[in-house]
Amino acid sequence: MFLMDIMISFILMVLLLICVLVGVA
Repeated sequence: MFLMDIMISFILMVLLLICVLVGVA
């Protein structure tokens, strides 16, 4: 359970970073 939580939050953070980079570019 704990590991899954970390995975989900990590994926969300990566998606957010991609959105920001695309918005800037």
